[in-house]
Amino acid sequence: MKHIATVLIAAGLVAASPAHANLDLAKKNNCLSCHAVDKKMVGPAFIDISKKYAGDKAAAKMLAAKIKGGSKGVWGQITMPPNPNVKDADAEALAKWILAGAK
Repeated sequence: MKHIATVLIAAGLVAASPAHANLDLAKKNNCLSCHAVDKKMVGPAFIDISKKYAGDKAAAKMLAAKIKGGSKGVWGQITMPPNPNVKDADAEALAKWILAGAK
């Protein structure tokens, strides 16, 4: 019985790790300088971005491109600067995490 509990706990940690990893990825790439998960800062909250693009099948690629190339006018007058040093795979992972509600 202990073994089953240990396996279930480990599985839960593995299942929970991508979200934590992506929060760490957001921190690593300075996303949290302008964004927060649940409140507007300089830029929109990640959950608001998720809501705006819910159901849009092209959103992940579009957001990954905006993470790398920057954006202007979507959320107001504030420009999101380009982040060309973010790896393509990281931009895609961040976009998918944001679209999943940044959980």
